[in-house]
Formats: sequence, structure tokens, C-alpha cells
Amino acid sequence: MSFNLHKLLQKQKKNILELWMKNQLADEGLREDLISNEDLRSQSEELISSLVNNLTSSDMEDLDGDNWNPVIEILGGIAITRARQGFSPRETGRFVFSLKDALLSILQNEISDPKVLFEESGKISRVMDNLSIITFETFIKGREEVILRQTDEIAEISTPVIRVWDGILALPIIGTLDSSRTQIVMENLLQEIVETGSSIAILDISGVPAVDSLVAQHLIKTVSATRLMGAECIISGIRPEIAQTVVHLGIDLSNIITKASLATALAYAFKVLKLEVKRTTIIKN
Repeated sequence: MSFNLHKLLQKQKKNILELWMKNQLADEGLREDLISNEDLRSQSEELISSLVNNLTSSDMEDLDGDNWNPVIEILGGIAITRARQGFSPRETGRFVFSLKDALLSILQNEISDPKVLFEESGKISRVMDNLSIITFETFIKGREEVILRQTDEIAEISTPVIRVWDGILALPIIGTLDSSRTQIVMENLLQEIVETGSSIAILDISGVPAVDSLVAQHLIKTVSATRLMGAECIISGIRPEIAQTVVHLGIDLSNIITKASLATALAYAFKVLKLEVKRTTIIKN
């Protein structure tokens, strides 16, 4: 008569959960700041119930089977949630590996035949190792989603269009200017030109660490797009080293107005719009 692993685990499901929770709560790396003990127990109980139902002798190692979908979905949801909450890969891995330890401990306590214990422990180990791989893959996807979202948010924050005067916009660029960021810069700037009806836009590149031929091309594209919207574009923040690089690379910026600083670019914009700013003296009584 063959050993019925599924029946044993069903019978010991409560003990498995308690042992697993004990292992997790005893872990020095437990992140109580990211998940409460109640939520941890709820996650563990849901996973245990689904896992035990699928550990049958017929297809327990065929994780591509439809019956394993509930288990994989639960694990995937936990991995994604932990990635978003800020858990590390190691912390997420310990969640799964501590379950494996609990299952193997139960088998050691309940199976007296060494041969049967070896065979059934091997089955459990293979299943849990495969589930661990799935968990890590899903966790990585979750982290990638978080990183992409944060990158987009940073890009939005790092490309603010400032209305410095009626008819004058300024866009300070900080950091490297690549193709994707250039697209964001152009979209933000053109949208603001339409909304404000501005006729002058200042691109300040004081915060750009270096200008090469690719960065120059991105700037030229932005200037061209701005002009198509009927606005004049000024590039400010041309430092001596940037000027030397531009000349050395043979980049033609002769048809673009360039200024050394944002202040001089703003003064030029005032002149174009025939505006005059005067210092006034306040006489106190």
C-alpha cells in the first residue's frame, strides 16, 4: 500500500501552520514594520490551505497543471505585495523556505520508515524549490514595476516647467538627457506653451553634467518643436567646458540663442518682449 502524503498533510495542516508561524515569528529579520502578525498569519493560512490541497501523489510535481494555478496566484500576489511594500528578496525567500522547513519537520515526526521519509521529503523539497523560483520571478517583476513607476515619477519631478513671467517659461534640466526624458521634456514644455500662450521658453542646462553629440541633438529637437509652436527657445547654462565640447564635436548651435546663465537668458527675454525691470527705492517715514 503506497503512502498517502496528501492525507497526512491534510491531517497535519493546523500543526504545519503553527510550526510555520513559529518559525517566522522567531526570525530575527521579521519585518513587523511592513506587515502585522495578523496579516502574516492570514497570508500563511491561505497559502497552506491551497498548497495542501494540491500536494497529491498524482501531479504534485507538475506545477504547469491547472490545479496549481490557485497556489501560484496566491504566491504571486504575496510576492508582488511584498515587492511594493519594500521587502528584500532575501526576506521574501525566507517566507517560502520557512514553510519548506515546517513541512519537512512534520514529515520527520510522522513518518517512521526511512525509505518513505526520504522519498516524500524529496517530493516536498522539489515542489517547494520550484515554488520558490516562481516566487522570486514574480518578486523581481514586482520590483521592476516599482522601479519603473518611481523612474516615471522622478522624471516628472525633474522636468518642471516654471512660469517665470507672463509669456516666459523656464525649464531647468538636471541630470542626463536621454531619448525618453527628452520626450517628457518636450511634452511638458509644449503643453505649458499651449496653456499659457507663452512666446519664450528657456531651457536651462546648468544641471546637465556633460553635453555630447547625442545630448545636443536632443536639445535641437526640443528647440525645433518649441519653434513649431510659435515660441522662441533660449538655451542657458552654457558653461565654458560645455562650450569647448560643443566646438570640439563640431555641433552647430549657431541658429539657437544660447546664454551663460538663466539670469542673462531672462534678461534677454525681457528685452525681446520689451519689458523693463527697475530697482525702486522705498523711503521709510
